[in-house]
Amino acid sequence: MKDLTKGNETTQIIIFALPMLVGNVFQQFYNMVDSWVVGQFVGTTALAAVGASFPILFLMVALVMGFGMGSNVLIAQYYGAKDMKRVRAVIDTTYLVLFWMGIGLTVIGLLFAKPILVLLRVPADVMPQALTYLRIIFSGLLFTFGYNGVGAILRGLGDSMTPLYMLIAATLLNIILDLVSVLVLHMGVAGVAWATIIAQGASFIGSLIYLNRTHEFLKTDFLHLHFDKELFFLSLKIGLPSGIQQALVAMGMMFMTAVVNGFGSIVMAGFSAASRIDSFVGMPSMNISMALSTFVGQNLGAGKPERVKKGYRSALLIAMSITLVLMVVLLIFGKPLVSIFTSDQEVIAVGARYLRVIAPFYIAFTMMFITNGVIRGAGETIVPMISTLFAMWLVRVPSAVLFSSIWGEMGIWWAMPTGWLFGMIIAYSYYKTGRWKNKVVVKPSPAQTMPVDAE
Repeated sequence: MKDLTKGNETTQIIIFALPMLVGNVFQQFYNMVDSWVVGQFVGTTALAAVGASFPILFLMVALVMGFGMGSNVLIAQYYGAKDMKRVRAVIDTTYLVLFWMGIGLTVIGLLFAKPILVLLRVPADVMPQALTYLRIIFSGLLFTFGYNGVGAILRGLGDSMTPLYMLIAATLLNIILDLVSVLVLHMGVAGVAWATIIAQGASFIGSLIYLNRTHEFLKTDFLHLHFDKELFFLSLKIGLPSGIQQALVAMGMMFMTAVVNGFGSIVMAGFSAASRIDSFVGMPSMNISMALSTFVGQNLGAGKPERVKKGYRSALLIAMSITLVLMVVLLIFGKPLVSIFTSDQEVIAVGARYLRVIAPFYIAFTMMFITNGVIRGAGETIVPMISTLFAMWLVRVPSAVLFSSIWGEMGIWWAMPTGWLFGMIIAYSYYKTGRWKNKVVVKPSPAQTMPVDAE
C-alpha cells in the first residue's frame, strides 16, 4: 500500500497512475480481442454484434461502479487519516453490496436482453449473435463486479500494482481462450464471450486470494461479513451521483448506438472497430484522473490541501502531453488501426472517418476528466453528474439526431465530442470556485487505530 501524502506530487501521480493505465490497456484487450477475433475469423455481422452489446453492459455496471467509486474515496480518506477500523468496515460493506447488486443485475440482464436489443434497433442479421454474446456476458457479471470491487479497495489503499498483475495474467488467458474457442472449437461469438467470463473470473479470484493472504488486517471471512449501514449510505452519497453519471453516459451511448444501428451493419461494424481504438486513447486521461482522485482523497484526509493544487497541475500536464501524441497518431494512422479488426474496406472507411472527426476534441476530454478527478477525490460527485446530464442529454443526443438527419452517419461523428466541450466548461468553472474543498468527508486525525502494512 502506498501513502500519497508525502513526496513529489508529479512523481507520485505518475507512479500510481502508470500501473492503472497499463492495467486498463489490458482490460480493454478483453473487448478488443473479442472484436479482433470475431472480425477477422467470424465476419462483419459478428463484429457488429459484439459492438452492439458494449453500451448495454456499460449501463448494467454503471451504478455498481459508482458505488465502487464511493468506497474508493472513503477508503482513501480513512487510510489517509490512519483510521484502519473504518477501512475494514468499508471493505466488508463493499463486498456485501456488490454481491447482491451483481445478482440482481444478472437476473435483469438475462430476462431483458432481447427487448433491449430490439429497442436499440439491432438489425435482424446481427440480432442472433448479439443476443448470444450478451446473455453469456450477463451470466458472468458477478466476476466483473467482484474484480472491480477488489480493485477499488486496493487502489484506495494505494496499491495499484496487484490489480495490474492479475489483469495481465487474465488477459493473456482470454487471448488464448478466444483463439481456441473460435479457431479450434468453432464456437463463434459464444466462444469469445465464454473466454471473457473465464478470464475475468480468474482475475477476481486471484486478486481476492492475494488480498486475504498478504494483508492481515484486510483478511476477509465471507461467511461473517459485517454490514455497516452508516458507511453504506455514506458510500452511496458519494458514489451514487458518480454511478448515475455513468448510467447517464451509458444510456446516452445506447441512444447513440441506436442512431448508428439505423444505418445498417456496415456502419455498426465500423463504429464498433473505431470505438475500440477510441477507448484506448481515452484511457490515459481516465486513469490519471483515478490516480488523482486517490491522491486528493488521501491528502485532504491527512489535512494537506496545499498538495492538491500541485497534484492537479502535474496530472493535467502529464495527461495533456499523452493526449496530444495520441491525437496525432489517430489523425495519421486511422485506417491502418481500424484494419486491425476487419479487412472489409467499407467498414474500414467508416471507422477511419469517425476517428478523424473526434481526434482533435480529446483535448477537451482530457481537461474534463482531470478536473473531475480533483472534484471527486474531495467527495463532491453531484457536480460531475450534473455536467454529464447536461452535456450528454441536452447537447450530444439532440445534436446526433439533428446532425444525422442532415449529414447522415457523419453527423453522428460530429455530435460525439460536443458533450466533452460542455462538460469541460462546467467542470473547470466549478473547480475555479473552490467549493469542492468543503466536501471532504473525513476530518484529519492524528490517531491511528491500528498499524499500517509497510510498503
